[in-house]
This record gives sequence, structure tokens and C-alpha cells, in this order.
Amino acid sequence: MDRRPVLTAVALAATVVLVSCGKKEDAPAAAAPGAQPAATAQAPAAQGSIDAAKKWIDNEFQPSVLSKADQQKEMEWFIAAAKPFAGLEINVLSETIPTHEYESKTLAKAFQEITGIKVNHQLLGEGEVVQAVQTQMQTNRNLYDGYINDSDLIGTHSRLQSAINLTDWMAGEGKDVTNPNLDVKDFIGISFTTGPDGKIWQLPDQQFANLYWFRKDWFDKPELKAKFKAKYGYDLGVPVNWSAYEDIAQFFSVDVKEIDGKRIYGHMDYGKRAPDLGWRMTDAWLSMAGASSKGLPNGRPIDEWGIRMEAGSCNPQGASVSRGGETNGPASVYAIAKWDEWLRKYAPPGAADYDFYQSLPALAQGNVAQQVFWYTAFTASMVAPKKDGNNTVDDQGAPLWRMAPSPKGSYWIEGMKLGYQDAGSWTLFKSTPTPRAKAAWLYAQFVVSKTVDVKKSHVGLTFIRDSTVRHQSFTERSPKLGGLVEFYRSPDRVMWTPTGINVPDYPKLAQLWWQQIGDVNSGAFTPQKAMDRLADEMDQVMARMQEADEKAKTYGGCGPRLNKPVDPKQWLGKPDGPKAKLANEKPKGVTMPYEEIVKRWASAK
Repeated sequence: MDRRPVLTAVALAATVVLVSCGKKEDAPAAAAPGAQPAATAQAPAAQGSIDAAKKWIDNEFQPSVLSKADQQKEMEWFIAAAKPFAGLEINVLSETIPTHEYESKTLAKAFQEITGIKVNHQLLGEGEVVQAVQTQMQTNRNLYDGYINDSDLIGTHSRLQSAINLTDWMAGEGKDVTNPNLDVKDFIGISFTTGPDGKIWQLPDQQFANLYWFRKDWFDKPELKAKFKAKYGYDLGVPVNWSAYEDIAQFFSVDVKEIDGKRIYGHMDYGKRAPDLGWRMTDAWLSMAGASSKGLPNGRPIDEWGIRMEAGSCNPQGASVSRGGETNGPASVYAIAKWDEWLRKYAPPGAADYDFYQSLPALAQGNVAQQVFWYTAFTASMVAPKKDGNNTVDDQGAPLWRMAPSPKGSYWIEGMKLGYQDAGSWTLFKSTPTPRAKAAWLYAQFVVSKTVDVKKSHVGLTFIRDSTVRHQSFTERSPKLGGLVEFYRSPDRVMWTPTGINVPDYPKLAQLWWQQIGDVNSGAFTPQKAMDRLADEMDQVMARMQEADEKAKTYGGCGPRLNKPVDPKQWLGKPDGPKAKLANEKPKGVTMPYEEIVKRWASAK
């Protein structure tokens, strides 16, 4: 979710990786990502050290779900498994978020001291990471030895087969470097990285959801509660549906207007015509409105992009309603129309021209009452102290805000996913020489190991292990995290999922979204026209994929097989088809007390 310009393949290959383990001037120069140092020969002598492991366990890797004795045993395994690769220098790539900054600056250094393997862990914008992954897949040139790549590409990896199938790797060629204490079942997002073939293609490294965010201190004000109920006929609380969200947005922006002498607003979002606007929509906005079929982790036959793929099949059949898809169906158009309407009516001035990162500071300024689409990856910044300019915490540092389940659009029905969850996951490619892939796999397992995961999660607050989120240290910290711990301990977490297997080639299709949605924000096209154009473009791209797959099995026989277009009326309203337009898209608002939500989360097993 970074709007910085995407690097070209040539620029990526020439990028010099710098390791920020210490002062910049002290960092040794590293090889370019495409360079291939020998696995053992010509590499500087280095050996793993149990003494180094003990030092890191005592001074950094606390708390942990493991005892210090068990942490040491796990590190002893890493030292032994890494011996053939001691002195090797490898390159890995991830996007820039606090979790990966901690890995790059701290865990890479620890891994080198403990195993003797040097890791250049480079951080770039998400768009640049996707471009690097796409370039390595297309050219079979080893730009990096490992990637933390969104599981949104699970449909791409499982079809193109250029990534290493981790299920088979862990049982076969990579067995000697697979941690016996990895405990795959402990990963809360492992279903997100499992392909239609039942194989694990990626290993989760960090996860964060998009939830509802609100100023609980304002919602609790008796005078505001009374005023809201008098006007709307129901209690001010966490909105269960989009109707209530809209009423609350109007209430704070139009009726309340000021709190403590400050102009306030009932909504926050962004609309600049940039790549991150596309991710704003593909990150499950359509399914939050109710566009898609029932099913978890993703709807079948129709997913949250509106792409149709029948259950039991791996061949997408189209995005347009005329082909049985829902990208331009009534529920999808409703989703885009509400995004545009709320942005213009209820967000702070200028928000329609913001990109993703320009929109973030608005919450910390303390002038926004709620946000329908807020990434929990930014919890750490929202619990920063007042002295750092965060006006959403009290003088003791306790949050004045809370996070809660996302409200549902009018087309949403029980059994559908409710929102998006990012799962940045380790991905290895067949184009990487085996010794380098094995060393990268060791590093990947190290940064998600039970030895380090609790501490890493306290830094980045992006949980991947069930054992971690249930650790006592998070029970103690939960009051200062605004509901994050309660959410991740609840069974509700499975209703927020990444892009799934219906999307056959994420990089090729994702780039179409922001340009069409941007034309809605500019006023060039209505939501219906923009979504018609988007659905048609997606079908055109998938038609080319189909041709390539039929000729050369480019997608392993699982490329698109598009339905012939028919009159949309033949699909609309059919069972398992795109939803027909509702007569009333704004039913009565429904809210729920936040305390009831937390109680339900806490009581669920």
C-alpha cells in the first residue's frame, strides 16, 4: 500500500541493498540483488554461535511462548541446519512497515550472529515488491532469494508454478532446513496461503486487518448520545450496517460540527488517482458492501473482486455480469457510489485529493469521529504518546479510540467474508539457486519462530501465531491496544481475509482498478460506467490469459475459461449469481454497544 513510483526491472536489478543494522556509515556494501555469491567458497568465514544465541535470547527475545531452555534448543537447531551455508550472503525483499523494519534492522543482525548467514533485508514500497516478484516470475532471473509477498498473489503462485510449493519442499528438498518446531497449524492465516491444490505456497510473516475505527470518548458523551437518538431513533454505537455508519458520519460532520472548539468530521478516506486507490477497493471493499458469494476465506463462485469461478474448478469464468461475474453488478456499483458520496459529504476538506499516506495523519490530529476502513497495521502509531503529536490518546497514553468489526453494506448476507486481512508471506522461487533458497528459508523460519514471534509482535502488532496472541504479555497490554488483542483472539478474525484463488494473475489485474476508480473521483464517469469499463478490461486481460494457457499451459491448465457473454438479466438474481438491485439500499441503521462486542469476543472459543 505504497504509492511511490514502481521500479523497472532494470532498476531493480541494479539496486544496491544496504543493511541498516547499525549506523549507516558503518554498514558494509552489499551485492546487487541479482548478484550470486558462491554458496560457500569465496565467502567470508563465519560460524554460528550458541553464545550469540544465548545473548539474543536474554537481551532481545523476551517475552516468548517458549522457555529460555526451549528457545536455546530451537536456536541450536538453526545453528546446525545453517552450517553448510555459513558465510553466505543472501538478499530478501519486503514492503516497508514496522514489522519488517524490525526484521531488517534487528532480526537480520541476530540471524547472522547466530547462524553465520548474512541477510540483506531490503525494504521497498508494496508496488515495488509486486513488480520485483513479477519480474522474477517473468524472466526467471534471481533478483532476490526470498520475498515477503502478499498472499493476495496465492492464485498467481499456485497457477504459474514459478514459486516453490512449500508443502512438497518441506517434505522433500527442503526437509533438512525445515524447523521441526515450525508448527504450521499455529499460523492463524495458513488457509490464506493454501492454493486450490491444497498445497501451502507461502508462509505468513505478518497480518493485519481493515476494521472499523471510532472515537469511543465522543460516542460515550451523554449529550451526544441523547442528540443522536432524538434525531435517528436508535442508539449511538458501533454501526452494524452501512446505513448506521452514514447516519453517524452525517451526525458528526453536519450536526455536531465542533468538539472542544475544534471542527470535527464524521468520516475519513482518500481518493487520489494513484495505485493505492486500487488497493483500497480490491482489499475487499466490494464484499463489505455485499458483492460476492458466501464462503470463507473467499466467496465461491464469486469473490470480492467480482470474478466468477465455480466451486471445484480452478478456471475463472469472468468478471462482467454478462459472464456471471459481479464487478459491475448493483452491489459493486453501490460500494463505489457510497465510497464517493461519503468522501465528498463527510470527510475533511481535501480528502478526495489525498492518497493513502496523506490520509493517515488525519486520525492522529484528533478531528475524525470514525473510519469505516482502517488498517490495524497502524495501531502502533495510534498508541504513540501525546508528546509525539497523537491527539487520540489521553495524558496517560490510553487510547481514546477503539477498533470494532466493519459495518456491513446493504447487499451483505450471513456467510460472506466481512473485510480484508493482509497476510505478508514468505515466498521462494524455483529460479533461486537451491543453496540460496535454503538459506532464505532458514531466515524466513527464524523471523516467524516461536523464539522471536512474541517480541516481534509487540513491536509490529501484526499477529501471525495463535500462541502469540494468547500470550500473557498481550493480556496485560490489551487495554492499551484499543481492541486489537480481543479481535485476534476471537473467532471473528476468519471473516477478514486476503484476496483469494479466483484472481488468476494479481499483478496484471490489480493495475486496472485505480485508473477506473479514479475516474469516479474526478467526475469523468459515474460509478456504473466506471465499473462497466473495469469489468470489461478485466475480461479482456483474462481472455489473453486463457489464450496463453490453452496454447502453452502458462497457468498450469488453471487459467481463465471465460463464459460467453449473455444478457445480464439472465444472471442477475440467480442463485450463486450476481445480486439483483435492491429496492431500498438504505434500510434503518443498526448499532451495537462496543462493550457487547468485546464481551462476545471474550466469551467465544
